[in-house]
Amino acid sequence: MHAPPVEDASGLVYFTDGSLAYAGRHVHEKSYPAHTHSFMEVAVVVAGTGTHHSLAGRHALARGDVVLLRPGVWHEYERCADLVLYNCCFRPGLLRRELAWAREDPLLGHLLWTAPYSLGRRGMLMARLDEAALQECVTPLRALDGLGSAAGPLHRGDVIGHLTLFLSALARVVAKERNSRLSPPAPPHPAVAKAMRLLEGSLAHPWTLRELAEELPMVPGSLVRLFKSAVGLPPMAYLAQQRAEAAAALLLQDDRPISQIGASVGWPDPNYFARRFKAHFGLSARAYRSRFSDDSAFLRTWLHAEP
Repeated sequence: MHAPPVEDASGLVYFTDGSLAYAGRHVHEKSYPAHTHSFMEVAVVVAGTGTHHSLAGRHALARGDVVLLRPGVWHEYERCADLVLYNCCFRPGLLRRELAWAREDPLLGHLLWTAPYSLGRRGMLMARLDEAALQECVTPLRALDGLGSAAGPLHRGDVIGHLTLFLSALARVVAKERNSRLSPPAPPHPAVAKAMRLLEGSLAHPWTLRELAEELPMVPGSLVRLFKSAVGLPPMAYLAQQRAEAAAALLLQDDRPISQIGASVGWPDPNYFARRFKAHFGLSARAYRSRFSDDSAFLRTWLHAEP
């Protein structure tokens, strides 16, 4: 058995090396305490039962259930009875580089960007796989798990390939569930993808809707309609969520005062930062740092982490 490239430091699960992605089989016999992540995570239940607890409440888990979490979202597993999960974790940087094209793919774009934030989900998505879909998802996860410590530079293509197969299979299920209620997801307008990249690339910039629209260039009202149709949120609300995710990571990686963390992601007013952070994660920034961080500076193990 190879050691997984992830570790838990007082509630923050993070990569300990330069791995791009990781998949592994884990068993929870009783419970797994509240924790958060420095990466994207998808957990696929393959056996047993349990209860998933997060800001969205408590949900019973059984074979075929899937939980997708954006970075910074906290959750825990309760009342587990031999709950067996395949966990798939990957760095957010992949979505800006190797998987940047996925943003403009209607199915993957919905899975990774739109769905976790729509309908008040606050960065978390749950889905249900039938047996055929479960097997289709688990196959590339097993292959990714099998790479183990070999998943380095020489196997970059293998890692991205297995990860893409898994995410594509899951995206089809999520889209099918959505299509039973709504119209099929469509590729976002090029201006929407550009707007998302601009906002993500300069979180600390004091963006206004008018300035963002001028960068594209578009009429502000048209940008809001296109952006909300594609992403599920207007541009400034999306920016707020990206800032909250970035702040959550910094609170656990950086020992600067909370007010400086807020300013670094574009919220220089401490009171405003406090309100926005708690609205996103359900905890104050101080409580979040206290609950999930380790004062003994584990940042040294994050030398290969994405900025």
